[in-house]
Amino acid sequence: MTRYARYVRALTAAVLGAILTGCGGGGSGPAPAAAPSGSASSAVRSGDAARAGDAAPARSSPSPRPDAVAGPPTLAPGPGGLAPVFTRGAPDAGKTVALTFDADMTADQGPRAASGERFDNPSLIALLRRLDVPSTVFMTGRWAEEYPAQAKEIGNDPLFEIANHSYSHYAFTADCYGLPVIGEQRAASDVRRAFTAFREAGARNVVPYFRFPGGCYDKAALRALAPTGVTAVQWDVVSGDAFATDADAVAEQVLAGVKPGSLVVLHCTRSAAPVTEDAIRRIVPELRERGYRFVKVSTLMRKTGR
Repeated sequence: MTRYARYVRALTAAVLGAILTGCGGGGSGPAPAAAPSGSASSAVRSGDAARAGDAAPARSSPSPRPDAVAGPPTLAPGPGGLAPVFTRGAPDAGKTVALTFDADMTADQGPRAASGERFDNPSLIALLRRLDVPSTVFMTGRWAEEYPAQAKEIGNDPLFEIANHSYSHYAFTADCYGLPVIGEQRAASDVRRAFTAFREAGARNVVPYFRFPGGCYDKAALRALAPTGVTAVQWDVVSGDAFATDADAVAEQVLAGVKPGSLVVLHCTRSAAPVTEDAIRRIVPELRERGYRFVKVSTLMRKTGR
């Protein structure tokens, strides 16, 4: 009876463990801000992933669940533990390019939205879907609160991923295009507040990447960002679409700057970037004609070793 009792207890524990594991697969995944911590962010979350291209890194478990997927890659912390910065993919990654779109909305712009100003651009998102262009949207938490249905729709479409563009769109350095300054003490909480806004909107495809408002940062900003565990993502091609009125000029600037592994910054706010959609209509087919393939930032980062 003693041996049989041990057997029953062991069998019960195994069944209970399997049930709990299965329940875990139905949630929304780990909190994005906590993903790149400890050894998980040593290098581009595995050299194997970089060599394997789009394939997910092999798991150590001998029998992973069928729905198991690898998390997004991240970079190791910089010198002194500063937040790492990713600017472009490795040229030897082939003709891949990442188009990124900033969904800007500053914390104090609510009255402007209430009066009819549009900080969204759903027709641009629809165009990216029709053209089948994987993209990364760097969204502010305030934008997600203003347009929660769109944030959820974007964040649950596998064609897209949502990255963090701060909650308030306040600058992390002084003298940054006239933006209000967040201050070093509030920086980390501002980033975490944005992740909370994405989660509350129901977005699931959220990656632990961050783009500084205005692209402005220094060592102090990287130090303030470090506790959030994100990888800062910049760019090597400036589209010039912000406040532009000539779509062809925007397209020509992008087409002239793209190289293998490029990361392009654009915007998806109608009031601040009214010609971006028309520029995309030219950019996408011309780059495809040149042999380029569009990827999200997570794919571009996975393909590079730096």
